[in-house]
Amino acid sequence: MLKGVPSILTPELLKIMMEMGHGDEIVIGDGNYPAASTAKRLVRLDGHGVCEILDAMLKFMPLDTYVDEPVFLMEKTPGDDADTSIWNQYRAIVDKHQPDVKIGHIERFAFYDRARQAYAVVATGETALYANIILKKGVVK
Repeated sequence: MLKGVPSILTPELLKIMMEMGHGDEIVIGDGNYPAASTAKRLVRLDGHGVCEILDAMLKFMPLDTYVDEPVFLMEKTPGDDADTSIWNQYRAIVDKHQPDVKIGHIERFAFYDRARQAYAVVATGETALYANIILKKGVVK
């Protein structure tokens, strides 16, 4: 155990966050996300929601300030009426840690393609739909 580190950040996830370099990306996927089939490195955090994981990760991992959008969400499929209000929570969490960061949106299949190139994927038990998020790591100053 370490002091001040949220218990939701497992040793495996902390190791991955430490290994990541500037510009590397990590995906946090909801419970429906095909994490195992898109991950180079898979971290399972079943039973936890994306918001609590995102908040814990952003305490330690800066977002890339050298790109326009260091955070990406999976766009809703046209015609889908799924509730995406969780995106507002993501905005609040990102602003808490690094204000004024732009959040982009990526079409579903393009999101999967980008996720396959990510350094790692975190699988969660999040029940909200379209609750998938990609974070691009910045420089630790």
